[in-house]
Amino acid sequence: MQVRPTTPDALAESLAGQLADRVPEGRWLRAAIDGAAAADPGALADALVAPIKAAGHAVQRVSATDFLRPASIRFEHGRHDADAFYWTWLDEGGLTREVLDPLGPDGTGRVLPSLWDAARDRATRAGYVDLPPGGVLVLDGPVLLGRGLPLDFTVHLSLSDGALRRRTPEDERWTLPAYRRYAEECLPEDSADVVVRWDDPRRPAVVAAN
Repeated sequence: MQVRPTTPDALAESLAGQLADRVPEGRWLRAAIDGAAAADPGALADALVAPIKAAGHAVQRVSATDFLRPASIRFEHGRHDADAFYWTWLDEGGLTREVLDPLGPDGTGRVLPSLWDAARDRATRAGYVDLPPGGVLVLDGPVLLGRGLPLDFTVHLSLSDGALRRRTPEDERWTLPAYRRYAEECLPEDSADVVVRWDDPRRPAVVAAN
């Protein structure tokens, strides 16, 4: 494989251009930035909004952290259960029903940008929004790949084991086994459309197959 160093701004411009070029005429594109919390995938997702809009496409930002299951389900086996974090926390059904399917080939474009406030453990009561045809969904979150989510373009922010451990706060290191399982079982570096080495977010590098 080849690894091409880049800059954060150049990466955002490049990814935004790729997304804009892939939008089906009269339909929507569903893109996801996947990465551990330590990689802060939301920051890169936010950086894509302006250049995608500049290319003439409406954008809807959504975070997977706004589609978590209630605390009674997430913490059924304790607050530090890595297996639950890996496979149970995300409300895949809600995310698919309220966001991904409405932006699919037979969708309406009407999406719910958030569903559950995990901090308050209650519904966000957000209103539905209409993304016009030609619009781009930019979703961010951890462990998104390998779940069968209907996504059209995916980016994986890859951290080495050392970087992941260093950049994960002490009180969140109980999640590290979940990220190891994710790497081994879901193979995000093999399945993502774009893989970015993210050990130092000031000096990202795009991985390309030979």
